[in-house]
Amino acid sequence: MSAITLRGPVRVVARMQRRSLWTGGALVVLGIAFVIGLRIWVASAHENCPDGDTTRCGDGTYLPAYARTATQTYLTGGGTALLVLSVLVGVFVAGPLIARELESGTFRFAWAQSVSPARWLAARLAVPALLATAGMTVLVLVYRWGRSGVLGNAPTELVWSDTGVYPALGPVALAHALFAIAVGALCAVLVRRTLPAMALTAIVVGPVMYGFGKRRYELWPTVRGVGDAPWPGHSAWNIESGMLTSSGKELYWKDCFTRDTVGPDCLRDQGGVTGFVDYHPVSHFWPLQLMETGILLVLAAAATALAFRVLRRYHA
Repeated sequence: MSAITLRGPVRVVARMQRRSLWTGGALVVLGIAFVIGLRIWVASAHENCPDGDTTRCGDGTYLPAYARTATQTYLTGGGTALLVLSVLVGVFVAGPLIARELESGTFRFAWAQSVSPARWLAARLAVPALLATAGMTVLVLVYRWGRSGVLGNAPTELVWSDTGVYPALGPVALAHALFAIAVGALCAVLVRRTLPAMALTAIVVGPVMYGFGKRRYELWPTVRGVGDAPWPGHSAWNIESGMLTSSGKELYWKDCFTRDTVGPDCLRDQGGVTGFVDYHPVSHFWPLQLMETGILLVLAAAATALAFRVLRRYHA
């Protein structure tokens, strides 16, 4: 029943914002075309081996084609691009979609047509949320496909844990978009002025994205390799490394930068006897993705509920 009652307001929002919606759709299509074009470029390059080597396969050297290295460089910022797109969606929701109507007073016309404030706000959240879900899902799938086609044998190529790559590999990108939409709606009903609401949304969403980028490794326990235990390969996400003393005290290599002694002697002089490394293996990718996604969805739900409550209080 609720889906039927929202049909009219949703149609009105889509009609009023059709230019912006077409612009968003064009950006999605442009992103898809860009990745497809890169894959075609790589496919047309002269490569002798499946990993992209242009020299003789198995000869101990690796020299990729320019098309492959350039494509890897372009795709390195794929996750960052999706996060920027999420911020833009949130800013659009905060300003042109909600705050502008509250500032100009045009919302009164809709409310006079038997559309309650809750239905009015729900429609303005449903349209961007549905489109963001569809668009981000497609872009993530296309990015994963594009990345899979240009991975070579170098240890630094599009590593899953890289800040610019990680968001584009899973549901985290969509969760950030939905969080930005919810924050945009909350800022709009709180401020009720277009430009301040847009600015406040960017101020809130930006640091949250930055914070997750810096601290997401803490969302799941790391694995520790000690002494002769297997050390992580280039696909692992190394977090901390150092040496353990005979009593088990942890000494970190990063602390050597503040000391006069560098190299292995730095930690051995402090009593270090065996090395250790804390890392996330590639098997931790999905737990980390799901933890960040869950946190963001909870925050989005809280912001959405608060936006409805604020709107109801202002216009009870």
